[in-house]
Amino acid sequence: MASIFTKIVNGEIPSYKIAEDENYYAFLDVNPNAKGHTLVIPKREENKLFDLSEKEYSGLMSFSYRVAKAIEKTIPCKRVGMSVIGLEVPHVHVHLIPLNSMADIQFQQKVKLTNEEFVALAEGISGNFK
Repeated sequence: MASIFTKIVNGEIPSYKIAEDENYYAFLDVNPNAKGHTLVIPKREENKLFDLSEKEYSGLMSFSYRVAKAIEKTIPCKRVGMSVIGLEVPHVHVHLIPLNSMADIQFQQKVKLTNEEFVALAEGISGNFK
């Protein structure tokens, strides 16, 4: 059975897309820790990060780097944090979270955004993606 992320990649579930290429896809987390919280995934479904091939892992990190740089240009923050936990969805995903305090990365607080705010964020970050 396809993961929710595979369904997003396939267009079966909508997302606030930031960027994609032939192998990777980045989109806003709809239950964000902070404004601009973004998920980066390989399009090929794989459950665990270290089950990716070395080439896929390196590609995911390189793509995540570019997305993080776009987030930094769009969201005022002290830095962009990265977390790879992967227990909640059985599909490798990197969390890129704009940080202003340690609380932003702890997955205990969430921010609420309107659809319009999500769209504006996605467009802003996407516009800074290179």
